[in-house]
Amino acid sequence: MADGALLLILTSPMLYVFLFRPLVVHIHARNRAVEALQKSKEEQFKAMVHTSLDGFWITDRLGHFLEVNDAYCQLIGYSREELLNMSLYEAVTLEETRAIKRHFRNVFENGSERFETRNQCKDGRILTIEASANYSSAGGGQLYCFVRDITERREREEALRLAGSVFNNVEEAVMVTDPKNQIIAVNPAFTTITGYASDEVIGKTPRILASGKHPSAFYREMWRQLLNMGSWTGEIWDKRKNGEIYPKWLTISAVKDEQGETVEYVAIFSDITERKRAEEEILNLAFYDSLTKLPNRRLLLDRIHTALSMSARNHYFGAVLFLDMDRFKVLNDTLGHDHGDLLLIEVAQRIQAHVREVDTVARLGGDEFVVLFEEISTSADEATQKVALIAEKVRAALAAPYSLDGHEHHCSPSIGVCMYCGNEESVDALLKRADMAMYQAKDAGRNAVRFFDPVMQQAVESRAALEADLRRAVPGQQLRLYYQVQVGDDHRPLGAEALVRWEHPVRGMVMPAQFIPVAEESSLILDVGHWVLDAACRQLAAWEKNAQMRNMVLAVNVSAQQFRMHDFVEKVTALTHSHGVNPARLKLELTESVVLNDVADVVAKMRALKEIGVKLSMDDFGMGYSSLAYLKQLPLDQLKIDQSFVRNIATDSNDAVMVQAIIDMAQNFRMEVIAEGVETEAQLDFLKRNGCLAYQGYLFSKPVPVDEFEQNVMISSPEPQTANFQLPPLVQLASQPGL
Repeated sequence: MADGALLLILTSPMLYVFLFRPLVVHIHARNRAVEALQKSKEEQFKAMVHTSLDGFWITDRLGHFLEVNDAYCQLIGYSREELLNMSLYEAVTLEETRAIKRHFRNVFENGSERFETRNQCKDGRILTIEASANYSSAGGGQLYCFVRDITERREREEALRLAGSVFNNVEEAVMVTDPKNQIIAVNPAFTTITGYASDEVIGKTPRILASGKHPSAFYREMWRQLLNMGSWTGEIWDKRKNGEIYPKWLTISAVKDEQGETVEYVAIFSDITERKRAEEEILNLAFYDSLTKLPNRRLLLDRIHTALSMSARNHYFGAVLFLDMDRFKVLNDTLGHDHGDLLLIEVAQRIQAHVREVDTVARLGGDEFVVLFEEISTSADEATQKVALIAEKVRAALAAPYSLDGHEHHCSPSIGVCMYCGNEESVDALLKRADMAMYQAKDAGRNAVRFFDPVMQQAVESRAALEADLRRAVPGQQLRLYYQVQVGDDHRPLGAEALVRWEHPVRGMVMPAQFIPVAEESSLILDVGHWVLDAACRQLAAWEKNAQMRNMVLAVNVSAQQFRMHDFVEKVTALTHSHGVNPARLKLELTESVVLNDVADVVAKMRALKEIGVKLSMDDFGMGYSSLAYLKQLPLDQLKIDQSFVRNIATDSNDAVMVQAIIDMAQNFRMEVIAEGVETEAQLDFLKRNGCLAYQGYLFSKPVPVDEFEQNVMISSPEPQTANFQLPPLVQLASQPGL
């Protein structure tokens, strides 16, 4: 066919209708079917997406939301309109932004990825999201992603992981049993504490750990509480695999299911051996003596309080025995404190061996022990007799020789006893009375037993009242100085000894023998002694204006406590300066007790006093531990012979020899010597014949107030005589001791 004919056929309308129209119709129909199918699929996809329980979103390559379903809106808390104006980066936490970008790149490269991210809800909550993303290049590239909230799942997994970690790493032992009490799991700490490996106990009951120390009633009560309350906590003793019995702190809890049925029992326990040991140590430190292991003062007071209450209820007599080891200090000073400790331990053991097990033996401190006897008898006489018998047995046991690390030592106790019945007396009062009885035993010669005497109580109360009054003596200006003249060989006055008197507004004149011991025991001697020194310096300053008195030397007694004060020399110096007194007119009389403790310190102070001009005299020489060894070290000006030797020199050859020896020794050391307590011409004659050239005593004058003393001095005749300083013959009393 020619080309023109063919072209005519193809362009002919009629021919188009008959040949091509059916084909075109078919093609259009097919396209409509495809479009309908596509639309149906899209509708189905949309329906599936919007009805899905999982969240769904579509973003562009930059992360802007193009579509979200209702589930995602509900999950994250934003509306669809809000999300379509946001990007995915605004819906995740700030820390997840970089991770999201990395996941997007992986999706673009690989076409899909499953990952986890953390979304931040509109209300601020953080969710852990599991995402499944796919990439489509349609529309310039889009990401389709289904998301699911796995927050609770991850929390449960973390809780399980943590529980597993705790189970395996906790220091406490964990044991899990089934409802039939068969062990189904144990942790490593269980093996560490009990010694049993898990395969040795799985399938067995906890009875394998029982120590046998608890009765069956203990376990019945445990199970009763566990079944009723769901848990039990307490201390229990169990046994390790090696047989060792140990204490543990145990908590058992019942694990129940949703129906309330017990599915497991979980027991958690710890070994409290060290804690029990520490508690016992703390208890021992608080209530027991570390050396003897006896109850200490705190525990003793508590037991006495209980004993008094029991006595009041049952009307039984009891007793408190207070004992002290005689001359215990000598042992410490000679053999050392280690031997002293050995003695105390032995004393404690001996006491315990001679009393009942129910009696309390306590150590108060040092060498002081107390025994508390309870419920001895309802009869006072019978109780007293029994206590006396026990106390004597204890005394005899403690007086037996001691072998202390190869050294034999002899020691004895002084024991005081106070009976009680009821609780009318306080604990402190009971102990004080037993203590006073113990001191009465010491006063009786030691190594003795004494019961409390009410007369002794009255003396103690009187002493306490005297001390209370004495505290007001210095501030109340109740102290006075009396002066007893000291004369030379020609009987002319050389000076005087200042003696303190206490002029009490109610008691009247109180002599030194009454209040000086109280002052020394209570440390009031420091205040009294300072007042005496100050008053003496003031009097010396006043005498400086009187031609007949300005050469008088005034002697003042100084106590050992006062002299031991570190600033004693400074105080004496300050007083002489403040009153404008020549220190050479002040003489300090020291007793031998001053030098017994620290000779080096005493010598240093004495030399310092000598440097400022103060004179020093050794008072009561011969009464203490008079020794040439220390006497040659002391820079003394004078020795004073005690009146107890002077009193009998005319009748007692021993005293005469002693006095003569003291005079000779003083002369050899180039010291002056003065005798006190000179009362008779015979005494004076002996002293003169043996070289004593200074005297003091009632033969010349008793201690008198300052006005009388000054009058006697000023009217005294220059001729050697004793008339102006001698009392009438009937007044022959020993001079009063004083400060």
